[in-house]
Amino acid sequence: MAARGSGPHITPEVLLKAYAVGIFPMAESAEDPTLHWIEPELRGILPLEHFHVPKRLARTVKSDRFEVTVDSDFDQVIEACAAPAPGRRKTWINGRIRRLYGDLHRLGHCHSIETRLDGELVGGLYGLKLGAAFFGESMFSRATDASKVALVHLVARLKAGGYRLLDTQFITEHLTQFGAVEIPRSLYQTMLEAALIGDGVDFFRLPRNGVSGAEALRALQGTHDSDQ
Repeated sequence: MAARGSGPHITPEVLLKAYAVGIFPMAESAEDPTLHWIEPELRGILPLEHFHVPKRLARTVKSDRFEVTVDSDFDQVIEACAAPAPGRRKTWINGRIRRLYGDLHRLGHCHSIETRLDGELVGGLYGLKLGAAFFGESMFSRATDASKVALVHLVARLKAGGYRLLDTQFITEHLTQFGAVEIPRSLYQTMLEAALIGDGVDFFRLPRNGVSGAEALRALQGTHDSDQ
């Protein structure tokens, strides 16, 4: 993994240029004010055409147990992603990252998906869009399946909107169950360049106020079938 320290004058525009060439920032911890540019040798992606939803999760999505919204509480989502959680005592999301991505959200480049249970925010994710690429940054969950349902709704939105690349940066066991894989940096760069040229994409081709679980599964065009 390549990493370089960042200067103090990172702007939202600089971040967009960095993503366009395949690098992204991280901090050592939430308390560390320094940002480092990261360019992994192996890049995690979630192929949209092979997105896999286990049957049990598909039933949860279809039940609409969670209320799913888009961009209704971006600041709370990134705050929750930055907070310590069971099995994760520290995160890479510091104050600078929260401010920068908040600015990008207000400029229309970053989006969040929220899941609520009985009105309480219990899960979600956020990421950045550029051309026909979406860069997933982080997710959190305070209830079983809360972040997984958010991911299903995100992928449905990306597929409906004509996106070509979902970058997960790294892969985890949580993501591999959906089909996430690692690819070499050279292949990633080729895929990224093709996605950045993409025209006609629309993150809001599905309604801004969200869709039902059944509609999300239909948008996946049958990719929710599974042997689980």
